[in-house]
Amino acid sequence: MEFKHVSVLYEPVLELLNVKPDGTYLDGTLGGGGHASGVCAKLSTEGTFVGIDRDKDALAAAGKRLEGSAPRKFFVQSNYEDVKRVLWDLGILQVDGALLDLGVSSFQLDNPERGFSYMHDAPLDMRMNADDSLTAEEVVNEYSQQQLAKIIKDYGEEKWAARIAQFIAEARKEKRIETTFELVDVIKRAVPAAARRDGPHPAKRTFQAIRIEVNDELGQLTRAVNDFIDILAPGGRLAIISFHSLEDRIVKEAFQKRLNPCTCPPDFPVCVCGKKPDIKRVTRKPVEADAEELAANPRSRSAKLRVIEKL
Repeated sequence: MEFKHVSVLYEPVLELLNVKPDGTYLDGTLGGGGHASGVCAKLSTEGTFVGIDRDKDALAAAGKRLEGSAPRKFFVQSNYEDVKRVLWDLGILQVDGALLDLGVSSFQLDNPERGFSYMHDAPLDMRMNADDSLTAEEVVNEYSQQQLAKIIKDYGEEKWAARIAQFIAEARKEKRIETTFELVDVIKRAVPAAARRDGPHPAKRTFQAIRIEVNDELGQLTRAVNDFIDILAPGGRLAIISFHSLEDRIVKEAFQKRLNPCTCPPDFPVCVCGKKPDIKRVTRKPVEADAEELAANPRSRSAKLRVIEKL
């Protein structure tokens, strides 16, 4: 299957990263190289680009797409939370800009073999890195009913989380749930008919929640944000696109702690801890897709872009 993905907020990302032709730039979620192609087009032969992705298919597709671009390029299969080690291994100390696009690529969603989609029948997998051990099938069949309910509620923001978890627990007593359509059937039985008639596909939120759990997406993001700030050179910018309220909250809170690191009690008249901010906001409010992009790419609807600059 050809690796296709429409990069969300493409123009705002390129504008706000403020790419310098001889700079060093990093994409921690390379995907098919959509944003990266724009960055590399602005870089000269003096520039450097580093692309990281968990998915070897994504790396291969991006490498092919960026073949003719000018800068020195490195492609690394890794989790973006290992960014400091990746750069250390490459002999790179700082970068002038970095990007994290936390969305799942269209290729992964639409490729039936990957088991991400409730629209295709496939083995329950959902691993972004096929070498990782935990699969969606293990989560669905081996997590307790209580664990499942919490994951589906917290990560999927699903109103019927407890009921869906109950139906899954009952169904797997009869037979292990092994495919996406088997799981979809259980979810459809759990969600009342009236609720199924309105809103998105009844399995959408549950599949999202299980995917987040399988890939430890929120834990990885929580651990990584400060490392991405640390690797920025003075004047370097970090752009993060989130698609989920919990992701956006993690990014917002991490940025806020670096913007206001003071640990003095609120009633102190002056700061005595000496901790000073080391970043400034580039975007005061998150950038969202405009009407034109929404019409062309409905998956951009929930995207929020936040950008900071290193002092």
